[in-house]
Amino acid sequence: MAQNPAPLGASSEVGRLRTVMLHRPGPELTRLTPRNNDTLLFDGIPWVARAQEEHDRFADALRERDVEVLYLTELLTETLGIAEARAHAVGEALAGLDLGDTMRGYLSGFLGEASPEDLTRHLTAGIRNDEVRGGFGLVTSLLAPDDFLIEPLPNLLFTRDSSVWVRDRVAITSLAMPARKRETELTELIYARHPRFAGTERIHGSHFEHVEGGDVLLLAPGVIAVGVGERTTPAGAERLARQVFRHELAHTVLAVPIAQERATMHLDTICTLVDVDKMVIYPNVADSLQAYTVTASGAPTSDPDLVLDVSASAPFLEAAAAAMGIDRLHQIETGLDPVTAEREQWDDGNNTLAIAPRVAVGYERNVETNARLEDAGIEVVAIAGSELGSGRGGPRCMSCPISREDPQR
Repeated sequence: MAQNPAPLGASSEVGRLRTVMLHRPGPELTRLTPRNNDTLLFDGIPWVARAQEEHDRFADALRERDVEVLYLTELLTETLGIAEARAHAVGEALAGLDLGDTMRGYLSGFLGEASPEDLTRHLTAGIRNDEVRGGFGLVTSLLAPDDFLIEPLPNLLFTRDSSVWVRDRVAITSLAMPARKRETELTELIYARHPRFAGTERIHGSHFEHVEGGDVLLLAPGVIAVGVGERTTPAGAERLARQVFRHELAHTVLAVPIAQERATMHLDTICTLVDVDKMVIYPNVADSLQAYTVTASGAPTSDPDLVLDVSASAPFLEAAAAAMGIDRLHQIETGLDPVTAEREQWDDGNNTLAIAPRVAVGYERNVETNARLEDAGIEVVAIAGSELGSGRGGPRCMSCPISREDPQR
């Protein structure tokens, strides 16, 4: 851990990145099979050792740019060394209605006695029916040996989704898919209990309407775009807008409807910022992308008195530029033609992670998109992602910025 950690918080997508939270692929990925990968939201079965190698190179590329890398499981293990945090984590993991009292009682004792390292593994990689040595009752008799008592969390790889920093506060999100619900519970536990985040104020939360971090873009200090589609609901976008206005974290929220389909599950699968006025965007939908500009009137610190003012829809790039106070938000298109664009968008060509203005991490396989970025003056830090991409996510999805400097125009 850094001797003098950078101040926590972020106000944009492109300010110099100081600290980021990642999750190195682990044993949870070995739980994926052709029978469960769809339910667990993966398009294929990754080669885990290669995915780990690719992720290690990603982390090294960030460190080479003086970015501090924190790992979610290390933070979680340190958090689970705290008795109250351990009890809370075990209680949340066993709160479902599928275990029955006999198995729940056994697992409560088994997990309660586990070391912090082992408990982290059980909570993230899951526990199968044939891996227990007690709790034998009706549930364990009727379940198949390889059925899970505690489901694995292979999507922990995508740390962007379960939390997003808005200035000096962290928004704990509410993930829409059942396979990901426990991710936010573990992430919130880290922010609530780990000493690194002592005193950090949290907004939103897993108990509120669905909002996912991949749908939240910090376009500029005070300006937030929220994609509304498969994962983030209109009610979730409204709830988040109310909270950022009430805490005076933003002056404008752009609600951006996106298609409710796998290829465009989040706004950051369509567009990401690579400079204070440049965005890489999927051209096949760029012209049709609309935004509703949301601002607030009334008492900002009193939610019942806060009135949301919603404009008529307008082209997204125009609405974004107006809210950001710039003449134009320059568009860098994915791919070279509609077919290449569709291929490279599917391969997360739009899902870049800015390390600083005009410096972005992208998958090396998106050759045409990377060439267009470089032609526009963007330095591309290219990384391998053949195995990492099987869960449908790129460098932005795999990273939660915890500390960024404010951008300079």
